[in-house]
Amino acid sequence: LLQDTHNSSVLNDHVLGAFLQHGCVAGLSRPVEIQFWHNTVLDASNATCVFWKPGADVGSTGSWSREGCETTHGESTVICHCNHLTYFAVLLIPGGTLSPAQLASLTHISTIGCSLSAAATLCTLLLCCFSSTPCPPHSCRQWLRDNTTRIHMHLLAALLLLNCSFLLSTPLAAGAAGLCQVTAALLHASLLCALAWMAAEAFHLLLLLVKVYNVYIQHYLLKLCLFAWGLPGLAVAAVFVFKRDTYGYHTISTSEGYRNVTIVPSRRCWLTSPPAHYATLCYAGLILLFNTMVLVRVVMILRRMQRHKGQARKDWATVLGLTCLLGTTWGLAFFSFSIVRIPQLYLFTILNSLQGLFVCLWYVSVHRRSKLGSISNTSR
Repeated sequence: LLQDTHNSSVLNDHVLGAFLQHGCVAGLSRPVEIQFWHNTVLDASNATCVFWKPGADVGSTGSWSREGCETTHGESTVICHCNHLTYFAVLLIPGGTLSPAQLASLTHISTIGCSLSAAATLCTLLLCCFSSTPCPPHSCRQWLRDNTTRIHMHLLAALLLLNCSFLLSTPLAAGAAGLCQVTAALLHASLLCALAWMAAEAFHLLLLLVKVYNVYIQHYLLKLCLFAWGLPGLAVAAVFVFKRDTYGYHTISTSEGYRNVTIVPSRRCWLTSPPAHYATLCYAGLILLFNTMVLVRVVMILRRMQRHKGQARKDWATVLGLTCLLGTTWGLAFFSFSIVRIPQLYLFTILNSLQGLFVCLWYVSVHRRSKLGSISNTSR
């Protein structure tokens, strides 16, 4: 009882109940004054007088509400003026909570970024599948057999699926619960698959740089597909079948959620189970740790290969491209704390919503350079 779903805390754990024996007291012309004492320095913007409002829906315990209450601050006191009688408390909202304006701007950034990434990945996939650019037969066969290009294509497909499911997760949150659960499961599966293909990129890069000679893995691409498409898809399907309530409506609250009851928090279709959320974070953390180690290894190899300043600039451009390709910017999710939380959220949103666009630009640049190199060799 009296548990807050918005991760806030009650001042000194004190909840005061005031009632009359007969009837409900509400709409008082002269508000009741309640004082809460404390011996700490409080941020006036985060300490808010609230009352406990029982849930109207079946199975809902209720939530804290500010309706009918005003907050003033005195020396070592928080004074509440409320026009009704019930359970009262002072709620301390975490300092890093988003404001409605910040949530709106982050939503617009992610929508625009994901739309650009989805369009870029789709165009790149179509360009690679239906390209009619003439080239020598040997080069065409070599390109078709190139596992590097095929892995890039699978990563782009996973990012396309991730961006599309993310864009659908907000509008479909206003629809039926079953449809929202399917969308949430699709979003979860596409995220796991995209991370897995980033790990596949790192593994393939490691084989290319460290074990250049005498490397042959039978059914190599098939095994990567089973790892990056099969395992995440099977795990999400099992969760959806046996514990479907893991997916559903996910509410994003703001710092003003208790001060203005007319503000409706943003909703999207996503995970509703904390254990599933933590398991996803652990999965992402392991993959990002592996990818970061590979990236560090690549940087060490490139530093040994540097001979000229111009080559050094090209090497660092390659490192930036590989940073996007391996998805190491997703590691910003693990630095969401204290005063860096809001800047981190903006940086995380901008970089990762545009990841598909960055990967496409990098792939087109590398493919163009390799094509020019092959033409130059042919002319020689």
